[in-house]
Amino acid sequence: MCTAAAYKTKDFYFGRTLDDKCSYGEEVVMTPRNFPFYFREMGCMDRHYAMIGMAHVEQDYPLYYDAVNEMGLAIAGLNFVESACYRASERGKENIAFFELIPWILGSCATVKECMERLKRINLTGSPFNDRLPTAQLHWIIADHMEAITLESVAEGIFVYDNPVGILTNKPSFPDQMFHLNNYMGLSAKAPRNCFAKGLKLDVYSGGMGAIGLPGDLSSQSRFVRAAFVKMNSVAGDSEDASVGQFFHILGSVEQQKGCCELEDGEYQTTIYTSCCNTARGIYYYTTYGNRQITAVHMYRENIEGESLCCHPLILKEQIRMQN
Repeated sequence: MCTAAAYKTKDFYFGRTLDDKCSYGEEVVMTPRNFPFYFREMGCMDRHYAMIGMAHVEQDYPLYYDAVNEMGLAIAGLNFVESACYRASERGKENIAFFELIPWILGSCATVKECMERLKRINLTGSPFNDRLPTAQLHWIIADHMEAITLESVAEGIFVYDNPVGILTNKPSFPDQMFHLNNYMGLSAKAPRNCFAKGLKLDVYSGGMGAIGLPGDLSSQSRFVRAAFVKMNSVAGDSEDASVGQFFHILGSVEQQKGCCELEDGEYQTTIYTSCCNTARGIYYYTTYGNRQITAVHMYRENIEGESLCCHPLILKEQIRMQN
């Protein structure tokens, strides 16, 4: 279970949480312009936009969970179990395996508008990467500094939705996630007024009663509502530190602590990592469950004209600054 967000102050920021019971060996990976991407049915893309994001590298191939390219276009794939539906290859279409979508789009598109034109020709297949890695059921949020969209491949077809809140979680489908916001249109960041009943004296008895009624559980629908409310009401300065810090606070509102979400096998789901990328500067920030200190990897401090992946293993151990 995961949550992704797009957020704009002076610059544009994009990131997500990855919530699961274990890590899959992910690391921050910068793919330079001349790294060859070999696609199952679409040949080789031997030159493309550089990109940076979180990925599991398998057989020297970056399986991106989320990434941003040098033009500022960003994508994250989130679990969409039992709803995602891929198709067999179709003649006349750009047949792209689900795991190829992020490099296919980020390698060739500079904006959401360009991406939407490309998606008109796409056919998403369920071809697994290899025998060890099963097909993942996903849907995606795609964003730049101007707009955000959600891409879903379901039994009825491939759908692209405008995403005005810049938030995505897991199930249900994105239109249902947005519809559910109607139930919370009365929420306000301000202290509540008494609308319960005429003649009944009710008081604002405590500070912090703004947003009373906002759902606090860890279900994907509740996380969508909570992240959307926090993000849409968020106030941050324009500086890099203020913007990045506020972004982590936004996604901190939906993080999962060990022990609060027990799975059927007795394991616990936690927020494995949280990311935030300044898409204009190519700086990828992250925290992990065991390391709350924000760590950064700068895309332009690597050789973006190179041919090999630049991989940075995550710092997993807590980095505590002693003040005295």
